[in-house]
Amino acid sequence: MLPLELDEEFPFTGSSYRGPDPKYAELRAECPVAKVRTNTGTPTWVITKYEDVRAGLADPRLSRALTCVEGAPQVGGAMTTTPEMIISLDGSEHSRLRKLVMGAFTVRKVEAMRAGVQKVCDELLDAVELRGGPVDLVEALCVPLPLTIIGDLLGVPTEDLKIFETDARAFATFDENDPEAPMRAFGRLAGYVMGLIAQKREKPGQDMLSDLISARDNDDKLSEQELVTFAFTLIGAGFDTAANQISNSVLALLHDHPDTWQRLVADPALIPAAVEELLRHVNLFATDTTGFHRIAAEDLELGGQKISAGDAVFFVLSSANRDADVFENPDVLDIDRAANPHIAFGHGVHYCLGKQLGRMEMAIAIEGLTRRFPDLRLAVPYEDLRWHQGEINHSLVTFPVTWGQPVSDHSGRES
Repeated sequence: MLPLELDEEFPFTGSSYRGPDPKYAELRAECPVAKVRTNTGTPTWVITKYEDVRAGLADPRLSRALTCVEGAPQVGGAMTTTPEMIISLDGSEHSRLRKLVMGAFTVRKVEAMRAGVQKVCDELLDAVELRGGPVDLVEALCVPLPLTIIGDLLGVPTEDLKIFETDARAFATFDENDPEAPMRAFGRLAGYVMGLIAQKREKPGQDMLSDLISARDNDDKLSEQELVTFAFTLIGAGFDTAANQISNSVLALLHDHPDTWQRLVADPALIPAAVEELLRHVNLFATDTTGFHRIAAEDLELGGQKISAGDAVFFVLSSANRDADVFENPDVLDIDRAANPHIAFGHGVHYCLGKQLGRMEMAIAIEGLTRRFPDLRLAVPYEDLRWHQGEINHSLVTFPVTWGQPVSDHSGRES
């Protein structure tokens, strides 16, 4: 067992998009269920090995709801949630809400979105080609692609998209010069979403929000508050997380793994496997704490360690995805892995509902870039890239890229 007081507080600060803090590798080897002290002074358990993380995420005795109780242990830099959010519910309450919303995320419904996602990506890349390099890929593709899709899912009218985009981005981005900006944007978005719900009640559309308003399980349906909080969950997970996953993955390919980029240029059939490996390998979370911690509702044992009722437990997904007992050469980006059971989308009852849409957006973005801009490259030295500070995710401020002459238009015809 590691001592309660470590030389450095949890969460550790040495992570980057390239991988989690190296201390997690030490913990996996020496003390995979370790007790540490957080940056708020609270003792907590940190779980780092794959099998222990999976077991813990699937254990109903480890509660999400208890993390929202007043006085519950917290960690600075970790994502906070409110009691009514689906990610904060346990047991029958969670099952009820998830059952009502799952119908909007069936494989059939997500697959039906493919043509729309492709169209948005094509139009964005048309604009990139027309503008010419260098361009900021965050502004030109990584943000507007998932944001436009989320707007479509919620049924945001075309004339409102710009306002929606401005407030959604402000809500998801921490500004060290104006730390209250996200909360002001939250208030504006909440008002907008409530108005949108009222419109959809009067005149339903062909969108997810309309489906959720009408979704029923016998006589049960989503309340107004549940609809609003679920819309915000979509905005956070479906826009901000997706945008950063796309930008960080493309950066990893261009700067760290150019040979892999060229393989994808030469053989687009490799892209689905590449997406899975990028999800495993590229580290999205800046503080490695976005495994949504739990509180033990009763005494239990995990990974051979006794955990007492009331203890906080953090699961480090990025560490689990680097476990050598599961992934051969785990620190290597290998798109030829025969098996890749990563848990980038979580595990257990709280696994990410939008995982298929996230995969689709990544694959379409990478396919479009490799096909249309095969010699895409950084337009500035790597050292000049700027990252947002204080963010939950590793988030590029800008991503300047340039290229030679694009080889084809979005339909694949030679230009």
